[in-house]
Amino acid sequence: MADGDDPLTDGDDPDGQEPLPGPEPSSGRESDESSDGGPGPEPDPPVEPHELRPQRKLRLWQLAPIVVLGALGSLMFAFPLAFEPGGSSGAVVSMLGLLLCGCAAGWGVMAARRVGHTWPGLPARGSGGRPDWRVVLIYAVVVCTVVVLAVWRVARLR
Repeated sequence: MADGDDPLTDGDDPDGQEPLPGPEPSSGRESDESSDGGPGPEPDPPVEPHELRPQRKLRLWQLAPIVVLGALGSLMFAFPLAFEPGGSSGAVVSMLGLLLCGCAAGWGVMAARRVGHTWPGLPARGSGGRPDWRVVLIYAVVVCTVVVLAVWRVARLR
């Protein structure tokens, strides 16, 4: 092999690549004066990073059906309980209202998750963090308590 044929020792560039055209990279320290003794170019203002995607948020057309379904369900649940009409139709209407409220709540939670919101105390979606078991237990106890009280109240109508 000739001296110039060895790709590892060929040339004075250790990477084996030619330098890119343009100004040479500096050592990180810029002097206030240029090489001819005059004042150097003004430093650029610091660049602030900007998000390229628009902020994800719930729009009115996404929120309106969720709110309407939740309001309708809560009214259907509350009125038969408040006025207790005769017969068993009050319990059926109340249970249907409770079902609609539950559907609206689930729909709202899923829509909020989709735009990046999270429950207080729980890690953000995709962060890789594990939720604290105590927070999950508190949420489960609260939801179960509300469901048991609602079903118990509707069952008392019969």
